[in-house]
This record gives sequence, C-alpha cells and structure tokens, in this order.
Amino acid sequence: MNRPIRVLVAKPGLDGHDRGAKVIARALRDAGMEVIYTGLRQTPEQIVSAAIQEDVDVVAMSILSGAHSTLLPKVADLLKNEDVDDVLVIGGGVIPVDDIPELKERGIAEIFTPGTPTQVTIDYIKENIKRK
Repeated sequence: MNRPIRVLVAKPGLDGHDRGAKVIARALRDAGMEVIYTGLRQTPEQIVSAAIQEDVDVVAMSILSGAHSTLLPKVADLLKNEDVDDVLVIGGGVIPVDDIPELKERGIAEIFTPGTPTQVTIDYIKENIKRK
C-alpha cells in the first residue's frame, strides 16, 4: 500500500489537557504520517466512529485523567464489535506502570508514558501497523 500511514489521535474522556496529544500529532505528521486529531473530550463511541470513517491504520489515545483502565479498553472493544481488526490501538499519557499489563491484555498494543521520545512511538507504529 502506497498511501501514508493514517493515525487518529484522540483524547478520550473528560481530560482537558492536550499538549501531549498535539506534540505526538505533530511528530507523526513530521514523520510522514497523515494525522487526524479529534480534539478534547471524545467518547469511545466518537473515537471508533471517526476511526472507521477516516479508515485509519492507528488509533493513538492520550489520557491523563486516570480513566485509562476504562476508556482505552472500551475503544478496543468497540472496534472489535465493529469487526475492525486491522487497526493498531496504542495509548499514552500518565498511566501507572502497574496498569500497563492489563491494558495490553485488553487490546491496547502499547502504552507510551511521559518522557518517551516521539521517535520511539513513530518506530513502533511503522513496525506494527496491521495493514491488509
């Protein structure tokens, strides 16, 4: 496939802080990816709807509110319910290390915590997209 990697950057829940999402969106764009940023306070249903409509390869969610254990897996579950199995789902933000294994078990491919170099996220996406 010759088109750029398409990434939906989303802020689920009531979290009103989007600096991290904007930083990663810009880094992904600068790496040649096509980025769609949904803005603040998105429901899991809105995120999944946008991912399907935009035909994205990746859903990248940024969360700082503490609701990561509920909201991130909800997005993964909704994608699965819509038979969307070719989208890489990743998350980032202030997420305790102890919560990461459960998030991965529940469908989040990788979690990027504060201080992760943007190149690490870029490389991860390039190496793990699930294009058919």
